Amino acid sequence: MHVLFVHPNFPAQFGPVAFRLAATPGVRCTFVSQKREGVFRGVRCLKYAPRGGATEKTHYCSRTFENATWHATAVYEALAAAPDVRPDLVVGHSGFGSTLFLRDLYPGVPVVNLFEYFYHASDSDLDFRPDFPPRPADRLRARARNAMILLDLENCNRGYCPTAWQLGRFPAAYRPKLRTLFDGVDTTVWRPDPAAPRRVGGRAVPPGVKLVSYVSRGFESMRGFDVFMRAAKIVCDRRADVLFAVVGQDRVCYGGDERFTGGKTFKEWVLAQDRYDPDRFVFPGLLPEPELAALFAATDLHVYLTVPFVLSWSVFNALACGAVVLASDTAPVREVIEPGRTGLVAPFFDPGAFADSICAVLDDPAKYRHLGAAGAALVREKYAVDVCVPEFLRLCAEVRGIPGPG
Repeated sequence: MHVLFVHPNFPAQFGPVAFRLAATPGVRCTFVSQKREGVFRGVRCLKYAPRGGATEKTHYCSRTFENATWHATAVYEALAAAPDVRPDLVVGHSGFGSTLFLRDLYPGVPVVNLFEYFYHASDSDLDFRPDFPPRPADRLRARARNAMILLDLENCNRGYCPTAWQLGRFPAAYRPKLRTLFDGVDTTVWRPDPAAPRRVGGRAVPPGVKLVSYVSRGFESMRGFDVFMRAAKIVCDRRADVLFAVVGQDRVCYGGDERFTGGKTFKEWVLAQDRYDPDRFVFPGLLPEPELAALFAATDLHVYLTVPFVLSWSVFNALACGAVVLASDTAPVREVIEPGRTGLVAPFFDPGAFADSICAVLDDPAKYRHLGAAGAALVREKYAVDVCVPEFLRLCAEVRGIPGPG
């Protein structure tokens, strides 16, 4: 079987499955993206390059669709120029439009799409935070952003969503076409390690000092960076034996935080709200996987916040490493974190409650250690690559017997 993966980034969500499939006898994998050419871990990589995209003159509500159309065209052209690529199955990330035109290039070849998120104008990530309200145009754009996703829902043979909460956000008419299938956590990388060094960003954690971690690709309101920092300040005021490792970049990946920060980055804006002792925080930037896995294995507590949106890989990786996780009590989190069994939760908007829970764990780590063990077991049983790849192969076998929509 020859599986063609399509995603602007490499390896993105498809990495764990693609690499495992490429090592499976009788399976060949090709990956087309904007990032890599050649062969990587057994996967043949091709590049595509959009020749256009949305501009300032493009209507605000149609920019996502404009970009997706250029991506779809570029993917089609790149693969048309590689006639030796003849897949038995196409797997692509919906929303980027990357697979839309491939039915015309590969007639009869089934298409499976990964569907991450269906946008809603209300009761969603967009309006969850009243302190950062959306503009009217943002609500209109939320509806229009689903245009390519709806085309993918119609075009694909089958689709899957990483979690049940994500699947439940899609229109009821399309849910029978979807199933829950997680990306897959590589538990050979993300695993408990009792010997993990207590270091972060080249800085050793002194004996007797507790380590609390927070990880986010960008420091932003959607991932509760401001709430975390307020909670951390409360903890710092209460006790002198805590070091906070704050991993990520000073940028906004989602939302429009810059509209509220008066020219500052969101991190700068948050830090200006109070007096933070820089000696109590380490900001190492992004960490390579081995260093991040070591941090998760060594931390005394990992704190994770999100509005109702796609869960970050970091929370699954932290759980896999046996970290005790304290997370925001929001709908997507509750699917993974069962309070008192696989972790702890606190109200998103209550930094005091987060601080209380942080201090409780640090006061008696042994009392909460079973949560880390249960979280790691949950990942091994439900979210690990070893579990997800067989499910993906079953989906492949099923979909190859289903005729496409045309």
